[in-house]
Amino acid sequence: MKPSGWVLIIYRVPTDSSRARVAVWRDLKRLGGLYLQQCVCLLPAEPKVMEALGTLRERIGEMSGSSNLFRIPSTDDEQDARFVAGFRELAAKDYAEIVEECETKFVKEIEFERFRENYTFEEAEEIRHDLEKIRRWYRRVLARDWFEAPGRAEVDGWIERCQELLDAFEEDVYRRVGEGEQSEV
Repeated sequence: MKPSGWVLIIYRVPTDSSRARVAVWRDLKRLGGLYLQQCVCLLPAEPKVMEALGTLRERIGEMSGSSNLFRIPSTDDEQDARFVAGFRELAAKDYAEIVEECETKFVKEIEFERFRENYTFEEAEEIRHDLEKIRRWYRRVLARDWFEAPGRAEVDGWIERCQELLDAFEEDVYRRVGEGEQSEV
């Protein structure tokens, strides 16, 4: 996908408040911003980005900070390619983190609960919530992956695998809890 243009935000927030700096950084990261240097962030000039930046600039002003916004046309193919590569790298890192979350936390959690033989409805529900958190995270990354970064298919596969593991665990919970209830009657 060829970008239709870029928007550059340069901002300042009071140096005595690390909370303010972190809040702005977090908001720009959530949007998928590519930092070119400290307090200088590039984003695709998409309508939802422009709207979010308007809100962010208001917040920066409320923090006694300042910001400038510049539109940059998409004209230099070499420059655009560097920007696109930077955005793709950011999204690819996010995808890799999601895969790591699936591999090291989700799968291990189910393995651990099986090892402990902790087959309860509460545990199954907790694990289901963990998978939903991963899915929400994935949706946020997809929303800011404008340039089809590598790793998306791998995440799809891992989420599918996690769902299968959860389904099997829940099936075991229902079978075991059901058997326990029948033997008490």
